[in-house]
Amino acid sequence: MPAKTMDELVSLCKRRGFIFQGSEIYGGMQGAYDYGPLGIELKNNLKAAWWRAMVYERDDVEGLDAAIIQNKNVYKYSGHEDTFTDPMVDCHECKSRMRADHMKDIKVCDNCGSTNVTEPRDFNLMFKTNVGPMVNEESYTYLRPETAQGIFTNFKNVVDSTSRTLPFGIAQIGKSFRNEITPRNFIFRVREFEQMELEFFCKPGEDEKWHETWVKLRKQWWLDQGLSEENIQFEYVTGDDLAHYSKATVDILYKFPHGFEELEGVANRTDYDLGSHTKAQEEFGLSAKVKKNEHSTAKLAIRDLEENKWEVPFCIEPSAGLDRGLLAVMTEAYTEEELPNGSTRTVLKFKPHLAPIKVAIMPLKKNKPEIVALAKELKNKLQKLGLGRILYENTGNVGKGYRRHDEVGTPICVTVDFDSIEKEGAPVTVRDRDTMEQIVVPAAELPAYVVNYFINQD
Repeated sequence: MPAKTMDELVSLCKRRGFIFQGSEIYGGMQGAYDYGPLGIELKNNLKAAWWRAMVYERDDVEGLDAAIIQNKNVYKYSGHEDTFTDPMVDCHECKSRMRADHMKDIKVCDNCGSTNVTEPRDFNLMFKTNVGPMVNEESYTYLRPETAQGIFTNFKNVVDSTSRTLPFGIAQIGKSFRNEITPRNFIFRVREFEQMELEFFCKPGEDEKWHETWVKLRKQWWLDQGLSEENIQFEYVTGDDLAHYSKATVDILYKFPHGFEELEGVANRTDYDLGSHTKAQEEFGLSAKVKKNEHSTAKLAIRDLEENKWEVPFCIEPSAGLDRGLLAVMTEAYTEEELPNGSTRTVLKFKPHLAPIKVAIMPLKKNKPEIVALAKELKNKLQKLGLGRILYENTGNVGKGYRRHDEVGTPICVTVDFDSIEKEGAPVTVRDRDTMEQIVVPAAELPAYVVNYFINQD
C-alpha cells in the first residue's frame, strides 16, 4: 500500500536522512530542499537508471551536459521571455500570493476568503541573473528554466561530431530553475529541481509515430522503476492547454498523496525549437510559427540523403522531473505491514537497483575483533562489485538494524556471528527485506550470491 499522506513521507525523509528542508537552521526557505545521505543515493540511482535506459541501451541517442547559464538570446528566441509566465493574484488582506489557474475563484482568496484581491497578471518564472562586473540592462541573462534549450543550441555540434542521421536523440540530466509563485507539496513543486529530458529528432511525417512510441516507452520505464499500473494515468492535452510549440502532448500522471499529478510529459514539439534557433529560417519551409532570428550563426538542419535536401527535423520530447520521480518512487515503495506477532513495520520496497543502500553488513558483536574483522572484509569485497553503497552497520543490535534497514529500503542484510568465525566455511546469515526470510551462505560464496540476487530481482 503506497503512502497515503505526504506527512508520512516528509517525516520518514527527515528521520532517515533522505530529504531536509533547505536552510532549516534559519527558518527554511519555501520551495528549497536538500538531499541527505540516503536521498542523494536514491537520486543518483534513479538518474543512472534513466541514463542507462536512454543512452546505453539504445543505439540512437547521445548524451549531453550543457551549461546552466547561457546567452540571453537563447531565451529570446525560444519564446521563454514572452510566454514563460503564470497568472498571479495577490491578496491585500493576508498578503498571500496565488496562481490564478489554481484558485477556486479568482475573485476570492483561497487562504482567507477576502475579495480584496488583485486582477490576475502575468509573472515570468525565470530567475534573472547578472553576468560580469557591470550591472545594467545589457549584462543580464537567466538561470535556465529547462534543460532542453541547451540541446537545441548544440544540435549542429552533436551532428557534426557524431555523424548522426535521423532519427536520433540527445539526452540530458541537469538542474533547472523556476521562480514558482506557490511552491507546494514537498518536493513536487520547487524552485530548483532536476530534469531528465530527451529530445528525439525525426523526419516530418514520422513524428506522430514516434510520439506514440515514446509515450509507451516512458510509461513502461516508470513501471520498471516500481510504479504500479493502477497509479498511472494518461492525460491528453488539448486546446488552449497545449504549449505554443506543441502539436500534441501526453502527460503521464501518477497518483501522489495529494492526487493524480504530472510525472512526465511527452510532447511533439514539431520543428519549432530548431526552427527558432536557426539562421536562414526562410530556406526551410518551417511548419511552426517562429520569431525571426537575427542572431543565430548556424543552420540547425540535417541533410535528407534520399531527397538530397536540407530540412529542419521535428522533435519529440519526453521530459521528466527527477525530484517528482523520486517522490513517486518513494510513495509507491512506502509500505506498512502487520507482523505475525501483532507489531508493525515500515518498509520502503524499492526496486533493488534503486535502493540507496544495497547491502548492510552487521556484526553480531561489535566488541568481538574476529567478527568485526570478517564483517569489514566482506563489506570491502562487496563494495568492489560496483553495485552501489554497501554499509558496515556496527551497532551491535541486529534486530534494530533490521528494522532500520527495512525503513530505508535495504534489500539485503548480512549478519556475521559466532558461527561465522567458528564453523567451517564461515557461514553468514542473509536476510531478505521483503520476505524477512533468512538463509545461511558461506562467506566465500556471498559475492556471487549478491550479484545473482540483484540480476534476478531487477
